[in-house]
Amino acid sequence: MAATAGFAVTSLLLVLIAGSYLTDTFSSLDWQGGEYAYAFVWVTLGSVLMRAVVKAAAPAPWRSLGSGMLITGVVGIVVVLTLVVLFVQGVESMNPS
Repeated sequence: MAATAGFAVTSLLLVLIAGSYLTDTFSSLDWQGGEYAYAFVWVTLGSVLMRAVVKAAAPAPWRSLGSGMLITGVVGIVVVLTLVVLFVQGVESMNPS
């Protein structure tokens, strides 16, 4: 149950960041695409790093919370790497040399 909670909370944060980007929620704070990308990456990396903290500090029933956070973090890293590869391929195809 705790693993599901860890997965759900971290996934919700990533979905909220993506949704905020699509609706330009923080435009009043002068956020552009880069700020949303940084937020996505930091939540992804933070969830992977928090796994170690939760595994070490949480009582026994809550240690699996870190596993759920780790799964979401790994999925987030895969998404970020996929987007970077697609971006690089798109830029290379725009400049025929």
